[in-house]
Amino acid sequence: MAQTAKRSARVRPYAITGGRTRPRHHLLVETLISVPNYDPEFSETLMPESRALYERARMTMSIAELSTHLTTPLGVVRVLISDLAAQEMVFIHPTGHAYHYDRNILERILDGLKRLPA
Repeated sequence: MAQTAKRSARVRPYAITGGRTRPRHHLLVETLISVPNYDPEFSETLMPESRALYERARMTMSIAELSTHLTTPLGVVRVLISDLAAQEMVFIHPTGHAYHYDRNILERILDGLKRLPA
C-alpha cells in the first residue's frame, strides 16, 4: 500500500505554489469544487498538497472546506485548485458571481411565477 507523503510544516506556502499568489480562476471561498472523472494514475503524479486537494474534492466541497480539512492556507488552495482546473481535472462550479442577470429575463420569470395557480 502506497504511503501518502507529508511535507514538513516548515515548507512555506510560496514554495508549494512555486511563488505564485494569484490563481488563474476567480475562486471565492464558497466556490464549490468537484472531480468529475477521478483518475488514480493522475493522482499519483501530483505533489502531496495537490494530491490531497484532488482526493478530497472527489466529494463536492467549497474552497473554504478544502482549506480547513487540509489545514492549508486559502491562497495556496486557490492556486493549486486553479492549476488542477487548468488541467481539466477538477470542475469549478459556477457561483452567483459568475452570472450576469438580464433584467428582461428576470421580469419574464417573475411574470410567469405570478401566473401560476396558487
